[in-house]
Amino acid sequence: MFSFFKRKPKPQAEPEVQPEIQPAAPVQPETPATPSVAVPATPPDEADLPPDLPPDLPPAQPEAGNLAEPAAEDSAEDIDIVEAPQPTPEAKRSWLSRLKSGLSKTSSNLTTLFVGARIDDDLYDELESALLMSDAGVEATQWLLDELKKKVKTERLAEADQVRTALRGLLIDLLQPLQRPLVLGREQPLVMMIAGVNGAGKTTTIGKLALHLQAHGQSVLLAAGDTFRAAAREQLAIWGERNNVSVIAQESGDPAAVAFDAVHSAQARGTSVVMVDTAGRLPTQLHLMDELKKIKRVIAKGMASAPHEVLLVIDGNTGQNALAQVKAFDDALGLTGLVVTKLDGTAKGGILAAIAKTRPVPLYFIGVGEKIEDLQPFNATDFVDALLS
Repeated sequence: MFSFFKRKPKPQAEPEVQPEIQPAAPVQPETPATPSVAVPATPPDEADLPPDLPPDLPPAQPEAGNLAEPAAEDSAEDIDIVEAPQPTPEAKRSWLSRLKSGLSKTSSNLTTLFVGARIDDDLYDELESALLMSDAGVEATQWLLDELKKKVKTERLAEADQVRTALRGLLIDLLQPLQRPLVLGREQPLVMMIAGVNGAGKTTTIGKLALHLQAHGQSVLLAAGDTFRAAAREQLAIWGERNNVSVIAQESGDPAAVAFDAVHSAQARGTSVVMVDTAGRLPTQLHLMDELKKIKRVIAKGMASAPHEVLLVIDGNTGQNALAQVKAFDDALGLTGLVVTKLDGTAKGGILAAIAKTRPVPLYFIGVGEKIEDLQPFNATDFVDALLS
């Protein structure tokens, strides 16, 4: 399993003994009479609170043996930055093999162009068609062709393999800005809001991320904010049981109330990370997009700096529609990161070039299958090598 998180260096000091944090059992009250929340010193405006979450609740009391004292907030100087250890050669080969297999359709279309090819207008025309068919989009395709022609001319490239190598370098340069680490420990708790359309793999991605975060020493709390679909709550509860992670859920009610409750429960427990699931929706469903905006506003009332990460989960098989999703959700929520899933079938891969050129939101993770190890941090060089090998 690859490491993908980044932390700032901490001065050497004697380690303090921290109380052991035991995750609470999954909580799924139908109508909680006294939600387990910690009320801020200055409660949010009553008019802005979810209707089923009164502003005058008493502070939550941690259960003996389950909750720890709230952790002190780290200062900027106290946050660690640790370079992630490199995966074993066997693990990396396995991951690259799965990634290459998932991108094989696009890879075959691109690589066959350079076999015994002459460097002429016909080659450029075929390359243009292949890039457009890979969902790279008009803007990214035109940029790649223009830059490639410049390289061929200035560097006097005469062999097809040289042109392919030049294309590899240009693709890496284009995708490199998307490659960024997810920084942990900068807030306590770090609140992550997860959005996406139905079927993108959002809830499954949350479960995989929870296990990855635990492997990096983070305690995790999940909020079942998809109150419109009962199966989503059940699915998240299953991931919670599998990972021994607490889940805040309600049978019905306002999803913003669930998110608000989860943030304050995490503050009371000293939890490291809160991940808020949300209902899947299409960007054209304006009333549902407004619901997402409300969840974000209410989270901020529970913790002024939250949410610290707003992630969009995208199905890698949706082609140019994925770019439309990025634009719509970014305009509505201000995205901080992306997760692209299902790069294991007919996914074309070129959509990342379109995103990089049009709306370069950081791409934290890509997924090539259902297993936990199939979700890995995005690496531009590895991705391009899988695409052109």
